[in-house]
Amino acid sequence: MAVYAIGDLHLSFQTNKPMDVFGAGWAGYEKTLYKNWQDSVKQEDTVIIPGDFSWAMYLNEAVEDFKYLDSLNGKKILLKGNHDYWWETRSKLMWFLNDNCFSHIDFLYNNSFEIEGVNYCGTKGYDIKDADEKIINREITRFSISYESINDKSRKTIAIFHYPPEKELLYLMAEYKIDHCVFGHLHGLKPDSYNKIGQTLVSADYVEFKPILLT
Repeated sequence: MAVYAIGDLHLSFQTNKPMDVFGAGWAGYEKTLYKNWQDSVKQEDTVIIPGDFSWAMYLNEAVEDFKYLDSLNGKKILLKGNHDYWWETRSKLMWFLNDNCFSHIDFLYNNSFEIEGVNYCGTKGYDIKDADEKIINREITRFSISYESINDKSRKTIAIFHYPPEKELLYLMAEYKIDHCVFGHLHGLKPDSYNKIGQTLVSADYVEFKPILLT
């Protein structure tokens, strides 16, 4: 069973937020993404989505986006991004999934996952230009809660963020001996241009709408 990642899908099947205003590369991307995903991901695989899944403001505006996601191969694990305004408490999110029979989706939300001997933990993170002390401390706490929920910390661990990790989270990653981190948020970069050691950028446009194999 393989684990993939791709972020920033920015789906808007129920909202009027076309992504092609951000460049021709986004034109018809939902069909491109669907084909690339189905060609790469098997039903027994897992795909992690590190934020900005849907433009919806509320959960009831995201039903069609979740329906599209649920139809794709594999188990999908979502992390909150800065544009995921529909995000609710975990109990409300799970009720939403159950009520709509979305059986192949889960959330990375103050918890962690162990998949084929590899741990996955994470939090949204923050934009260093805008974050105040309260936001930074909140994200530090959430990352710590996620990491501490891991049962076997001797296993390889991959951190998942929405924003690129800044110094406080980088310090924690070093303290926790995190092996690698994955994030999204950044757009408009040329493929393979982000080359920081130990970090993988998986924004949808950056990876050309194809899930990236992690393990």
